Amino acid sequence: MPADYSGRWEMVSNDNFEDVMKALDIDFATRKIAVHLHQTKVIVQNGDKFETKTLSTFRNYEVNFTVGEEFDEYTKGLDNRNVKTLVTWDGDKLVCVQKGEKENRGWRHWIEGDLLHLEIHVLDKVCHQVFKKAK
Repeated sequence: MPADYSGRWEMVSNDNFEDVMKALDIDFATRKIAVHLHQTKVIVQNGDKFETKTLSTFRNYEVNFTVGEEFDEYTKGLDNRNVKTLVTWDGDKLVCVQKGEKENRGWRHWIEGDLLHLEIHVLDKVCHQVFKKAK
């Protein structure tokens, strides 16, 4: 069984998020608000099935998926695009590819100790977020 991602994760760092949002054509005002938000991730994992929520005071985002099964995702509240999303395992890492209007779009999640890492990429931009597991 790969890593267990279940839990409540509180953001501790958010590097280069604005560049990724620019690459997604997110407007100036939204970017300025979003870079200052403290995000919380709530993940419920049951084997390869995931229920994920990203919570903040500005917007919440929820996506549920099964590893290895492509699905249609509408990134409502983010950049409001329709993408074909596929999440797979690479060892203990979750790797996501999102096919749509923007090239090289997706993310990778991995756990080191009590830290959850999220690397978001689109075009040639990369953001690295770190979350600490809440007690």
